[in-house]
Amino acid sequence: MATDRMITDIRRRNLARLLSPTSIAVVGASADPTKAGSQALQVLSRFPGRRVAVHPREKEIQGVNCYPSFAALPEPVDLAVLAIPAERCVEAAREAAARGVGGVLIVSGGFGESGEAGARLQAELHAICQETGLRVLGPNTSGFIHPAAQCVASFVPGADRLKPGRVAVVAQSGGVNLSLCFLLDRLGQGVSFAMGLGNAVDVDTAEVLEWLGDEPGTSAIALHLEGIPNGRELFDVLSRVTEKKPVVALPAGRSDVGEFAVSHTGKLLGSHQRTVAGLAQAGVVVVDSTEELVQAVAVLSCFRLPPMPEPGFALVTGQAGPGLLVADGLKTESLAVPPLSPDTVAGVATLLPPMTYLKNPIDTGRPGPGFAELLRTVGRDPAIDALLVFGLHEPAVLDPVQVLPDVSATLGKPVVFGSLGPIGDTTPTRDALASAGIPMVESPERLVQAALALATDARARWRKARVEPVGAVGTATPITGHLDEDSAKRLLAGYGIDSPSRTLCTTREEAVGAFRSLKTPLVVKVVSKEIPHKTEVGGVHLGIDNETRLGVALDAIDRIPTLGPKAYLLEQMATAGVELIVGGVRDPSWGPCVVVGLGGVMAEALADTTVRLVPISRLDVEQMLNSLRGRDLLDGFRTLPKCNREAIANAMLGISRLMFEHPEIAEVEINPLRVNSEGALALDALVRLNG
Repeated sequence: MATDRMITDIRRRNLARLLSPTSIAVVGASADPTKAGSQALQVLSRFPGRRVAVHPREKEIQGVNCYPSFAALPEPVDLAVLAIPAERCVEAAREAAARGVGGVLIVSGGFGESGEAGARLQAELHAICQETGLRVLGPNTSGFIHPAAQCVASFVPGADRLKPGRVAVVAQSGGVNLSLCFLLDRLGQGVSFAMGLGNAVDVDTAEVLEWLGDEPGTSAIALHLEGIPNGRELFDVLSRVTEKKPVVALPAGRSDVGEFAVSHTGKLLGSHQRTVAGLAQAGVVVVDSTEELVQAVAVLSCFRLPPMPEPGFALVTGQAGPGLLVADGLKTESLAVPPLSPDTVAGVATLLPPMTYLKNPIDTGRPGPGFAELLRTVGRDPAIDALLVFGLHEPAVLDPVQVLPDVSATLGKPVVFGSLGPIGDTTPTRDALASAGIPMVESPERLVQAALALATDARARWRKARVEPVGAVGTATPITGHLDEDSAKRLLAGYGIDSPSRTLCTTREEAVGAFRSLKTPLVVKVVSKEIPHKTEVGGVHLGIDNETRLGVALDAIDRIPTLGPKAYLLEQMATAGVELIVGGVRDPSWGPCVVVGLGGVMAEALADTTVRLVPISRLDVEQMLNSLRGRDLLDGFRTLPKCNREAIANAMLGISRLMFEHPEIAEVEINPLRVNSEGALALDALVRLNG
């Protein structure tokens, strides 16, 4: 009987066989050109390896030998394409595993996406994979394309006409996979590898990305994601892959803001927000549309800046109007367009006529013979990391194919060209530049997108290198039982998060004694495991500065209906400041996360929050705070105090460490965290354990 380790080794070898097959069988092959089995066999006509077909009656289809079953094959194949109904696929997969087939690609639908019966079939496929080591791509997938190997394991017309290139595509949806391939083709870009995962019963995104990270023909990866059941695993894989190659992702589901937990913290975090945070922290460039995706990945397949916090861009334009649009777009995206040094400006002045703008952006007027030297002069400036060039398509005035590759090679810096011309006129130039490794985009706005992709990739890798180490998961003593507000604050104190002086009282007599010992005015709150949010039930009373008001507050708390016992928490009131919400949630896919936003009773209404996966660094904290729409409130806006950002950072880092060290915590929320120039205090705290 095969051990788990043996199955793991078999699965690893079989994944390589599936993705790089030397022999392929089509099951369900047909002479009818309308059938998927016929199309699958047809697009494999140029496959240089061995092709066979499995058919119970035919001896030959499209010149390919047919065999009645897997058992009848003269030798095992690396890949079997199943173009047969769903109910027959399970038995076919079992027979393939018994014959030593590496993997099967299931074209058919009718599995987990179709209801209970289909879900049972899908579960059987999964079990076969786990028991035998057979790999399954799909079901419900359009397959994969490896143009350089002339391997088109797909039934979609036109897939066999895609040319080889440097960009790989991995998509949850087979339709999106091919849509991205065709969009790349329209940009003059080829494809190194493209796969639609379908239902991903076995082969998943993380495995394919890991493989592509070491695939020599791939320079950049385009990624489309829908549901992500294994976010933390995907995060770890992407963190490794983005060190080697750029990845650009389009995650679906921007409108998903569904509830995650009972507290404000969970309600403020849509799953899409956590997905974007996880991808960005792993070093991925995240975009919002298929067009942005293909534009960004095409640029990054040609060039990649080294890790840096703020790349500097120079813009050289042959026309002032489009140049202004590009410059405005760069500023809107917070991309640096640094002024050129005096020496560079002096050098540029010798190459351009009077009345042109020389500082950055550089308006050349109509490009002249000295354009190449102008670009080299600008590109040598130490503040410039990449050159953006825009010029209307005028080959008689400027031949970018002759100029730009040489300039880029001389400088050792990225050069991206933007242009526009009549339909069809620019295509030869674009294709020639692509062959020379220079990306060309066709609008001022796309030139801005290209710069943003380069900068985002460089910033992400710079940030990753600055993540601070944290302790090991689960090393702290596990927390058990219910934590009320007082015990939650004591827990937070162990992670450097302060709160006001307070006393927990179980009787009115204790409350009166606590009132006399604490510095007034006080806050008096109800404490009950049945009441996570006290304000909503009238359980918070402010400004208690005498015993008469104390009695009124205690009476009000006594009237709050609860099934179990209640207690009173008396706490000194904090000085004025800005109220934030700081918390952590344990996402079922992405794991522990930290959130910060504008807090208080209006937290849900404002929904001004940002999130990162644990662990976070001080750089993450700075970026999170600066991304808030209400960030000006932290810096002394009007009558508000200037907030101590260091104190906010300490609280957020404390939550990060708490969530990391205590896997039993499902959620922690500080709302509000009162912040002023003196520091930060947790005025309310909730800790909820798993289950």
